[in-house]
Amino acid sequence: MGNKRILAVQDISCVGQCSLTVALPVLSVCGHETCVLPTEILSTHTGFQGPAVLHPGRETLERFWRHWQREEITFDAVCTGYLGSVDAAEVILELTEQLLKPEGLLIVDPAMADHGRMYAGLDGAYAESMKELSRRADILLPNLTEAAMLAGTPWREQPEEGYIRELMNCFDNPDVILTGVGLCPGETGAAYRSGGKTEFYSHPKVEGRFSGTGDLFAACFAGVLLRGYSLPDAVKTAADFTAQCVMLTRESPARRYGIRFEEVLPWLVRALEEQ
Repeated sequence: MGNKRILAVQDISCVGQCSLTVALPVLSVCGHETCVLPTEILSTHTGFQGPAVLHPGRETLERFWRHWQREEITFDAVCTGYLGSVDAAEVILELTEQLLKPEGLLIVDPAMADHGRMYAGLDGAYAESMKELSRRADILLPNLTEAAMLAGTPWREQPEEGYIRELMNCFDNPDVILTGVGLCPGETGAAYRSGGKTEFYSHPKVEGRFSGTGDLFAACFAGVLLRGYSLPDAVKTAADFTAQCVMLTRESPARRYGIRFEEVLPWLVRALEEQ
């Protein structure tokens, strides 16, 4: 499919390996021109105490994309992560209507909850705005908690296969990838639905919390898919890449800085060359 122009829309942490700090290099390694629209700017990611935060606000975000519109800049894909405000979610809906190419993809990672609860600082109004954005997505990438919230279904910490299949069927999006799915003890991975059929891909689970894994998976998945890979192959490549990064991060004495991925980028390059 060749080089694509991708707009990554999410927060950026000036220190810490997550969000745009992760998405930019991964999408670039996949061979794409990557543009950014930061919805928040943080001095560090939230694994550190009390980061300083700048909020561009609706007016600034609109000024950015209106300038792109005047310059006739369009995108092959818009990939969203953590947005942080209702205003940002609403701006992205308008932006995609005007700047996403007719055949382009809106790929949405809801990035609003985990482990059964909303992220700190987000409320019901934000959840509703994310529901609207998620409904518009060509490809939806929630974790289990986010999927349950979007579907209005009770969250289960240890879901069985039947629950996952029912949850996937709650969404009308063309394609859905559900992350953090482990059907057996000691496993994690993803469930994905494409063409009306739900499949699973799993690998051994590394215990612990690792900041940035969702951002990493989403960026790798989008980058690989937009190279022309099938959706199942993109899911598997992203899952394997993320798993290797988690195993590397597990051994790091500086885990609070986020997911270590730089040393695994050569593996991703080789994986892409082998296809």
